[in-house]
Amino acid sequence: MPTHRIPAARPVRAAPTHPVDVLLLLTDGDDVLLALRSGTGYADGRWNLPSGKLEHGEDAVTALRRESAEEVGLHLAADEPRLITTVHYRTPSGHARVGLTFHVHHDPVRHGVPVNAEPHKCAGIGWFRWDALPSSTYPYSAACVEAWRSRAPLTLRGW
Repeated sequence: MPTHRIPAARPVRAAPTHPVDVLLLLTDGDDVLLALRSGTGYADGRWNLPSGKLEHGEDAVTALRRESAEEVGLHLAADEPRLITTVHYRTPSGHARVGLTFHVHHDPVRHGVPVNAEPHKCAGIGWFRWDALPSSTYPYSAACVEAWRSRAPLTLRGW
């Protein structure tokens, strides 16, 4: 009588849950635009690049344009944003995120003047030298700026 081997059980692993974020690195000369998070429960009191999550069925450029309008009132053409780096970030609590960072040179005539369009989520916006970010810049955003400065196509942070 033949014997049948039963394969060893494989450990069950949770499905990956790496949200995809889009981040705007808007520059004006040597300055980059940051927003001060407030009242959201995530990175409150920290400076961040204007950013947000990719929504179901949405492409990355559309998401970036939507988030830019929602957060800082900017109007970006679909052909303007340039993907400059991807940051795979793990938060101190262990949650992983994938950030697609896009660069745009600010042109107030085309884009409008940045405003705090979400005062319920943001305590203010400001321009900061890209080589002297505030010490309270959230590490995810700081990693995006550092990757842009070093021209790194992919950065792992927090792993």
